[in-house]
Amino acid sequence: MTISMYEASVPVLKHTLASLAGILTKAAEHAASKKIDASVLINARLFPDMLPMVKQVQIATDQAKGCAARLAGIEIPKFEDNEATFDELQARIAKTIAFLDSLKASKIDGSDTRDIVLQLHETKLEFKGKDYLLTWVLPNFYFHVTTAYAILRHGGLEIGKDDFLGR
Repeated sequence: MTISMYEASVPVLKHTLASLAGILTKAAEHAASKKIDASVLINARLFPDMLPMVKQVQIATDQAKGCAARLAGIEIPKFEDNEATFDELQARIAKTIAFLDSLKASKIDGSDTRDIVLQLHETKLEFKGKDYLLTWVLPNFYFHVTTAYAILRHGGLEIGKDDFLGR
């Protein structure tokens, strides 16, 4: 049995983004019930030289929309990176999922050999579609979702593995 590039990307990204949205809902409820200024959790970091929780969500959504667009051979939607509330982060996730929903499998299937080039500052990375998905996007995507989870868990949010996995 084979798995298509669409099946290995879009449903996987959507599922984890939905789990992240659920975690953010719990974080907003936690902040309200404990009378914590939500911006404290939104801007929290695990360590001073790490990016804050808000940036983790922004990067995770950027990875998802960038992956799907590059594999489909279309322009990546641009988001402003100006979210400052849980509602704004939820809207960003919803926009990302809506974009993923707009893509037909036929645009992504067969992209396993598509040339993908990323320019990261002075570094140019070149991939074939399958390697881009499996060795770049998914590890980066899960890193940032996991870090957002860890920041919120460290901030006292009562979440667990089932929240992360979306069961």
